[in-house]
Order: sequence, then structure tokens, then C-alpha cells
Amino acid sequence: MTTLVFGHKSPDTDSTGSPILWAWYLKDVKGIDAEAVLLGEPNTEAAFMLDRWNLPKPRIISDVEDGQACVIVDTNNPAELPANVNGADVQAIIDHHKLVGGLETKGPIDITVRPLACTATIMVDLMGEDADRMPDWAKGAALTCILSDTLEFRSPTTTDHDKAVAEQLARDLGIKVSDYAAEMFAAKSDVSAFSDAELLRMDSKEYEVGGKKFRVSVLETTAPEMVLSRKDSLVESMTGVASEDGVDQVLLFVVDILKEEATLLVPNDLVKTVAEKSFGASVSGDTVVLPGVMSRKKQIIPNLAV
Repeated sequence: MTTLVFGHKSPDTDSTGSPILWAWYLKDVKGIDAEAVLLGEPNTEAAFMLDRWNLPKPRIISDVEDGQACVIVDTNNPAELPANVNGADVQAIIDHHKLVGGLETKGPIDITVRPLACTATIMVDLMGEDADRMPDWAKGAALTCILSDTLEFRSPTTTDHDKAVAEQLARDLGIKVSDYAAEMFAAKSDVSAFSDAELLRMDSKEYEVGGKKFRVSVLETTAPEMVLSRKDSLVESMTGVASEDGVDQVLLFVVDILKEEATLLVPNDLVKTVAEKSFGASVSGDTVVLPGVMSRKKQIIPNLAV
């Protein structure tokens, strides 16, 4: 049986590139038949990565069958995985997020969860000397994942090790990190082709706090005005998205990569309370700027309060 490798729903760059990277390792190095798949359409930056390194887009699946062999990467949260994931044969988890709980497996499995900024960094470590065998496209995918998750080393999740691995990959490829990162972020910033609902779900995770369920959406960009110019329509779309997704509220953080700050849209009193209690913000309008806030994993989710 082919082993499926996948990340979380609403796949960002790491949840698109890391399954491709690990499927290559399983198949070409370990001799295990493996296939990278996605749980949704990749975002604009992930699509850039596929095009830049001439990679076919993995097929998109909606669920997994009972007994399907699989490896989960870049998450361990059942809410971000196929509905029948506990019926599948999960063989390994490779992740860099906190443990959530709720996954059940058929037997003991390999689990690697490390406090690094990117799943791809962990994978390069796990490969050991075999990482030297990565073709350029695999090194390019790994580099893209690390630069994406670290926001070119600006994110507070960045470790010295993430930076060292990325810089070595860039040297191997003859790429200047700053130039390549600029290309990536330009691709991520062009969201003109997406509907408001697609933007609200593009890079989002569900989280519950104080009895309230939130869809926490983060849009990282070097051109925040492109998103904020659509503020009114985005706010209007939040009600429908929240209803369809079974949450109380969508929280949209527009992260300005260059200024290293986030703008939170404030459509109602609930979000105003969240901004004030979570970030100590003083809210006087329908947006609030949060200086230094860059990371959902490290700065947004852990601080959410209602």
C-alpha cells in the first residue's frame, strides 16, 4: 500500500513542501512507496514554490480510508486532519507545534516533535547524511518552507538552527536568501484572485478559548494595503464564514512582514474584547495595530483571551 504523506487543512508552504520532501525521502532513500497529498488548495506562496521548482501539485484528498498508511507532518491536531484520520494507519508524525491530543493509532509509531520554526528543518535533521542526496528541487522546497515559516528569520519562532539549515541550503543552490525571500513574499502578497471567504480561510486554524470558537486567520504580506483595502467586504464575509465553519468569530490578523506588526480587524465588541484582553491593545476603531506580533503559534494563539 502506498503511504500518504500530508499536512494540515488550508495548506501553507510548509504543509505543501514538507509532504513532498518526506515522500521523496521515503521513496527514493528508504524504498517505501509514498505519495505526497494535500488537504486543500495550496496558498499563493506554496503555489509559487511548486512553480519555481517545477513540482507537480500533489493531488487533493478529502478523507482517508480505514487502514490507509499515512505520515502526518506539520500538525498533530485532529481538527486540522481528515475526519477519518483515527481510522487510518498513522505510522509517523513529524511536527513543530504543541501536542493537542485526540489522535489514535493502530500501534506504536515514530513521533518527532521539536521546538523549531519549520517542519522542513526537522526533516533535514532526520535525514542525516542522506540529506546530501536531496536533488535541487527538494533543497529548494525545504528552503522555501523554512523562509516561509520564519518570515526570512523575522519570526520569533526562528531558531539559530533553522537559520543555519536555510543558509546552507541556499549556498548549495547558489541562491541569495534575501532575493529569494523577496520573490516568495511578493507571490504571497498577491491575493487579488481570491474571494473574501477564501482569504479568511487561506491560512487559518480553529481554536477555542473561554467557550468561544474562533477561526484564527493570518495573512502574511509585504503589501498589507492590498488586504486592508478590502476591509469592509472581509468583515461582511466573516459572518457567513463563521456560520458555515461552525465557529463564533473569524479573527483576521494581517501581518506586515517588513514592519513586523499585525493589524487585527475589529468588526464587533467580541473582537474588541479579544484585542484588549489578549494583547493589551487600546481599540478605538475597526482595526488595531499590534506592534511586534508576527507569529500565530507563538504570539497569537497562546495569548488569546475573551
